[in-house]
Amino acid sequence: MTAERSVPDAGLSFRAVPGPGFVAGCSVTTWVAEGFFSRIAYVLIGHAPPRRAGETAESLREGLMGMVDAMRLRPAAERVPIVGARLLVRGPLVALDYGHPQYVMRLPGTGEEWRAHVVKGGPVCLTVGLDSVPPGAGPDAIAAYLDRVAATGHAYMGATTVRPR
Repeated sequence: MTAERSVPDAGLSFRAVPGPGFVAGCSVTTWVAEGFFSRIAYVLIGHAPPRRAGETAESLREGLMGMVDAMRLRPAAERVPIVGARLLVRGPLVALDYGHPQYVMRLPGTGEEWRAHVVKGGPVCLTVGLDSVPPGAGPDAIAAYLDRVAATGHAYMGATTVRPR
């Protein structure tokens, strides 16, 4: 009798989805821009440089990759996958279901234009960048950051929408 080895599903994650303590240290930037055929809302999630006891660049990367795996994001160089309706919008409050079984991530400062676009069913491009994002980075710094992480394979993306009530 031979033992049959099971091969894990390629979509399964072996990285832990981080909890609220990790998510509280994430930086979130949102904006709306003209796409090829329509307007697109964007969400960029990154993490500030290590600053707490025990944090390292590797531990931050592992937490971000737990989010990437849980949301089924793909490298930016690949075709952007549709990752399901992950956004929760209740008036001015917006949250992202990032794959944790108990918690969601609040997206601060989305702005009225961004929320109106999303509530009307407009597309949203979600990006997780693995390199540190300096707090308070402006539009030019964010654009340079996105160029860098996409070129180095440190950006993961997915398309999402609002979850129906």
